[in-house]
Amino acid sequence: MKLNDELRLAQAQFETRRHFLKQCTSGIGMMALGSILGDCTSDSKKTGASAPLDLNPLAVRNPHFAPKAKSVIFMHFCGSPSQLELWDYKPELAKLDGKPCPPSFLEGKRFAFIRGVPDMLGSVGNFKQHGQSGAWVSDYFNYFPSVVDEVSFLKAMYTDQFNHAPAQLLMHTGSARLGRPSMGAWSTYGLGSENSNLPGFVVLTSGGKTPDAGKSIWGSGFLPSVYQGVQCRSEGDPVLFLSDPNGLDRDLRRKAIDALTEVNRQQYDEFKDPETLARIAQYEMAFNMQISVPEVMDISKEPAYIHELYGTKPGEASFANNCLLARKLVEKGVRFVQLYDWGWDTHGDGEGTSLEVGLRRKTETIDRSMTALLMDLKQRGLLDETLVVWGTEFGRTPMRENRNGKVMPFKGRDHHTDAFTCWMAGGGIRRGYSHGESDEFGYHGISGRTHIHDLQATIMHQLGFDHENLTYEFQGRNFRLTDVSGKVIKEVIA
Repeated sequence: MKLNDELRLAQAQFETRRHFLKQCTSGIGMMALGSILGDCTSDSKKTGASAPLDLNPLAVRNPHFAPKAKSVIFMHFCGSPSQLELWDYKPELAKLDGKPCPPSFLEGKRFAFIRGVPDMLGSVGNFKQHGQSGAWVSDYFNYFPSVVDEVSFLKAMYTDQFNHAPAQLLMHTGSARLGRPSMGAWSTYGLGSENSNLPGFVVLTSGGKTPDAGKSIWGSGFLPSVYQGVQCRSEGDPVLFLSDPNGLDRDLRRKAIDALTEVNRQQYDEFKDPETLARIAQYEMAFNMQISVPEVMDISKEPAYIHELYGTKPGEASFANNCLLARKLVEKGVRFVQLYDWGWDTHGDGEGTSLEVGLRRKTETIDRSMTALLMDLKQRGLLDETLVVWGTEFGRTPMRENRNGKVMPFKGRDHHTDAFTCWMAGGGIRRGYSHGESDEFGYHGISGRTHIHDLQATIMHQLGFDHENLTYEFQGRNFRLTDVSGKVIKEVIA
């Protein structure tokens, strides 16, 4: 069928009585109700004035109350580094090293790989206290102890999921199932973006692979797609297909965007579909990004002392480069920057996944740059308004992994849901503080336990939102990031 004939047929279907009776009868009652209640909605409708069409879903909006943070940088380490080697000092665990696991640790518990009775495993790292806060940090870190007084640790985090993909989904979307909006999407939905030339939500990945849960963890779910994260690259073109095709200059591209905008505007006037507004905004954003994104994503023009501070190498895909880019992005008004670094699954089934070798190597790749990020934000006066979060999907067991009952060739730990560590800094967060405590073996939280939804509620609070009231109606129900639970961790707020 020719395109013109197909268009005429589609238009005719909307004008037939059969289409009206079959598709539109359910809306007749709502039309009547709308005509009755129309005068109660706003003063503009009472006077007959029509509100102007807002073509920018990312326009700046006010939060529920004055925010402590204007933007968020969330660093997620996919695979879950062991808290017992990095942050959670447990000298009593060392006394049980090599001894059979107590039965109470195993009864009624499910693990991803452990079977039978594993041996206990003391920390491979050596811990010392640092800073005025006296925070315990292991010798896996050489740079981070210098900024430890800037952070608040959450030492008794827990989750509901012990497999990577659902646990990552829960951390970033509030649900272990696909289809919910990510934390960054909720942030831009609630606040909009301060820079019309850049996305409000940017994603940077490193480690060679994307997270186990895929791109859904920075998706928009049932929110309009304009709020989803835009993945940028630190090598090559920052965004795929950003450049104009050969033979298409800037002026011709502008005319094409204007024509598409007019067509989409007419479609919105007819159907009032919010996704049409998202499409208009995305075309306009893509046009603006062609100039602004290459500039902000170019770290080669940063001074030598900055490259020395972060350990960056322009042109490479690395966590260090992404940390520097995160600073540049929030400096330009990007609302939410998500850093994902892959390769932290330390089961001990090989040297690269061992606690004694693999974890040390991975920690070396982030230590300098994440420390530099806090220092750089602070010296530029940005840390007070930027919330920095260090997180992962779950913790690791105090027992040595014995996959299917067999001891691994290297030291490793299985997935663990009952106790792990995250930390936050800047953005109105209390400095030099540690909240919550796990038991003497790092197995279970005994005080200050904080769930994933509590962390999400706290991040939303620092952005100026009551997490229970930042909602979106979908399929007849108001949804929110924290589902039906979550409470703000007031102890870590300055």
